Amino acid sequence: AFVPRSEDYLLFSADYSQIELRITAELSGDEGMLETFKSGGDIHVATAMKIYRVGEQQVTGEMRRQAKTVNFGIIYGISPFGLAERLDITRKQAAELIEQYFAQYPGVQRYVDETVEFARDKGYVETVTGRRRYLREINSRNATTRKGAERNAINTRVQGTAADMIKIAMSRIQKLVREREYRSAMLLQVHDELVFDLHRDELETLPPLVAQEMREAMPMQVPIEVEMGTGENWLEAH
Repeated sequence: AFVPRSEDYLLFSADYSQIELRITAELSGDEGMLETFKSGGDIHVATAMKIYRVGEQQVTGEMRRQAKTVNFGIIYGISPFGLAERLDITRKQAAELIEQYFAQYPGVQRYVDETVEFARDKGYVETVTGRRRYLREINSRNATTRKGAERNAINTRVQGTAADMIKIAMSRIQKLVREREYRSAMLLQVHDELVFDLHRDELETLPPLVAQEMREAMPMQVPIEVEMGTGENWLEAH
């Protein structure tokens, strides 16, 4: 549906790779997650190896898929019931997966516990840049309401930091585009992705600068990766 403005232009996509999991590794300081990202490993394969206690060669596509669901589910504070529904397994199996995950990634367990405790004490949580989200129901007597606020606390620090990061990158990229008088234009932010109307003459110069600004938007010990592509339409750019 999205196409460049004329034949002189291409669509260019720059997408943060697994940014929420990388931020989780950063915030939690979990050694296992940090090591996987620093070594360039596949975090979902690494998680599958840990929670199923198998070697890398024994990880099946299904195991990796389930590990991916667990990885992202933990960020959203998923319950055994929610995980069981997503993976079509029993609640007992889901609870065991979550338990095994936290046993293998103790830093993430600590991050979850400390974030919820901070929210209960202060009534809010903060992103890395200090942006706050107030959680008025974090100490609610209603368990369902309270659990929802706890999930928001865990998730807000991760997703909020990711949102801050891409906004900082966008601001710097826009400044750079204006100062250097590029003909290309930044069109859209879509989740963790930026889409540009890229002039063909700037194909070699602008994308590396975009990737650099996205990677360096916030100082992090976790390596930040940006996947890029160009094409005659948005689909091709992926």
